[in-house]
Amino acid sequence: MCEIGKSAYRGPEVLYPQPFGIITAASEKDYPVDLSHFSIMGTAVGAYGVEADPDIATFEKVSIETRVGHDKGIKLKVPFIIAAMGSTNVAKQNWAGLAIGAAISGTILTIGENVCGMDEEAEIRHGRIIRSPDMETRVRLFQKWQEDGYGAVVVQANVEDTRLGVHEYAIEKLGVEVAELKWGQGAKDIGGEVKIKSLEKAQELKRRGYIVLPDPEAPEVIEAFKRGSFREFERHSRLGMVEEESFLKRVEELRKIGAKYIFLKTGAYRPADLARAIKYSSKAKIDLLTIDGAGGGTGMSPWRMMNEWGIPGVEIWSLAYQYAHRLAKAGEYVPDMVFAGGITFEDQIFKALALGAPYVKAVGMARGPMAATMVGKTIGRRILEGQIPVYVERFGSSVEEIFIAAPELKRKYGEQFNEIPTGAIGLYTYFKRLSQGLRQLMAGNRKFSLAYISRDDIAALTKEAADISGIPYILDVDREEVEKILSS
Repeated sequence: MCEIGKSAYRGPEVLYPQPFGIITAASEKDYPVDLSHFSIMGTAVGAYGVEADPDIATFEKVSIETRVGHDKGIKLKVPFIIAAMGSTNVAKQNWAGLAIGAAISGTILTIGENVCGMDEEAEIRHGRIIRSPDMETRVRLFQKWQEDGYGAVVVQANVEDTRLGVHEYAIEKLGVEVAELKWGQGAKDIGGEVKIKSLEKAQELKRRGYIVLPDPEAPEVIEAFKRGSFREFERHSRLGMVEEESFLKRVEELRKIGAKYIFLKTGAYRPADLARAIKYSSKAKIDLLTIDGAGGGTGMSPWRMMNEWGIPGVEIWSLAYQYAHRLAKAGEYVPDMVFAGGITFEDQIFKALALGAPYVKAVGMARGPMAATMVGKTIGRRILEGQIPVYVERFGSSVEEIFIAAPELKRKYGEQFNEIPTGAIGLYTYFKRLSQGLRQLMAGNRKFSLAYISRDDIAALTKEAADISGIPYILDVDREEVEKILSS
């Protein structure tokens, strides 16, 4: 049954990836230029950050620790953070793995939009959140497993969250130090959406101020739902309206109530909006600005929107570098930046860091960590059920045998190891792979610390990629140095 055929009898339901809230999905569009159109330029000469000695300059000596925020306040063991995971079922059902895995990996985990508003047990008084067990659980899980001050749990807020006072609640009641304001994401240019299977919950969300379609209070809609004509309501968030004065005012309000760090997340909007994000962040002294390229998302966005909306990663990141560099040359404050949008492996991490150097301190990831967490969780369940897939069973039949990082974690945590869910082990193991792969690439470039990664560590494989990014075409790389070598 083609998409047109299914649309003929299910209508708007076909706008979204299915099964909704269970899978993760992103754009399948073949963008004209992506990170594969760049190549990493290794060298056989020298070393940055360690002595140029073969016995010393080995890849395990590479440091991939980084810091973000004012006074380099938030330290990270790895230069990849987990971008916002909000009120969707796929995030909630895998939160234990995400939170514990992120904490023991020493990175940032962001709690996304609408968590308090969607919490059925939330206590709301006079339009303000008083208590949210779901939010509390998400925050506390990370805080419990956080080690030596590495990483941070971040709470994000959209229009509805701001009206509910989510940041105030998270900062004052839960001890959250990092607040993130949200302008959008790379997957869509509308507010977030989820599906609701309960009539009562749909009605409650409408009372809380959300847009719920169809109207769960209309008699004919109630009758149609009970008859089985449709089985899910759509809950939508409102569009944010960006204004410089109100943005700067909100940042100051958050600082006054105790936010130690302020982040901003912006999506793949038009270039003028990107310029606003960077300029306003400069004026407000934002600690970290995340710039999301088109095509991302955790699977809740309309299919066609994910494919056909927004500025793709390489293009928006290249513009971000240009705008940030212009401010820096003028002596203006440039916030630390994160590039996000479809980044999943170590080569892409390296290229994104190089493309935005020296302003980009880390990359943002969502689907990759989520997928690793989901696979780890599934393997753990299959072990308990005695139904391990044959392609997994060849590695063993226990957690310690199957997960290569499990013995390391067991040595470190002892009896507490039994409290670590296999979803968290899966995430930690995935991050171990990324970390070693990134160290190997950096060692090949003789860069033994992230601070040494620069834009000349990569080359464009096509003239188009060179024109878009400002990265030299591969045949033009080292042209002057080559001339000196051959003429000497």
